[in-house]
Amino acid sequence: MTNVTVIGLGAMGRKMADVYIERGYDVSVWNRTPERAAGLKAKLLDSPAQAGDLVIISQVDYQAMYDSFGEADLTGKTLVNLSSDTPERLREAARWVADRGGRLVTGGIMVPPPGIGTPVSYVFYSGAPVEEHREALSVLGDVQYVGEDPGLAMLYYQSMLYIFWSTLTSFMHASALMGSAERLLPYAGAMVRGLAEDGPMAFLPILAKSIEAGIYPGEENNLHMQAVGMEHIVEASRDAGLDTTVPEALKDLFHQAVRLGHGGDGLASVVEAIKAGSRRG
Repeated sequence: MTNVTVIGLGAMGRKMADVYIERGYDVSVWNRTPERAAGLKAKLLDSPAQAGDLVIISQVDYQAMYDSFGEADLTGKTLVNLSSDTPERLREAARWVADRGGRLVTGGIMVPPPGIGTPVSYVFYSGAPVEEHREALSVLGDVQYVGEDPGLAMLYYQSMLYIFWSTLTSFMHASALMGSAERLLPYAGAMVRGLAEDGPMAFLPILAKSIEAGIYPGEENNLHMQAVGMEHIVEASRDAGLDTTVPEALKDLFHQAVRLGHGGDGLASVVEAIKAGSRRG
């Protein structure tokens, strides 16, 4: 069975170490503050340079990896970094690890600490191939290898987090507007479920198909009408004394798509305003 070293013992890293220990792996750990290792049935290393051949990293960002390993020789080591950063920094990190003789697998784990190692856990990986260590990585969750580009895993991870955070933030705002989260919950839950299922509210697959084709039918529900609806939400939020930062941003985005000529198109045409980005002017 593979020896595993876990670098970084925050909530995520400590849970990963716990899961590996529970599954019978020989685990070593390192953290800048060694007190974090208290209670773990793992060998505490004096330095990351002492890490084994499979190294799981859970730190605040990729700079922390550079600071931790310094100029250590990484020959023969596979570093699996599950920290957050930008895709371009992950690509730079892959070159940094290779220059020191190692291989970098980048990743993003898609559950909070209590979910690690459970059937619902899955992890996006990219960069160096994972087959050699697939069994060990599967301990953390289902292995989703998305490609050789070291930045890909972070693109998937951040895309999913953006959906997660923006959806929950909109529920928070709607709850404040409604004056009750509990009264709104059954309706919001049904809507969220319906977005991905078959039926008239299955907007996720509908939008995905439209975006891929670049065709945005709006005969039944055009964007101009929805932009006006967003104006009303902003006004209602303001009347209720709520912060309007998020609904204002959505209203502005809708109207930007209308100005680009998509007023008669469907909701999916908003993606054209998003992609225009810095090209506006």
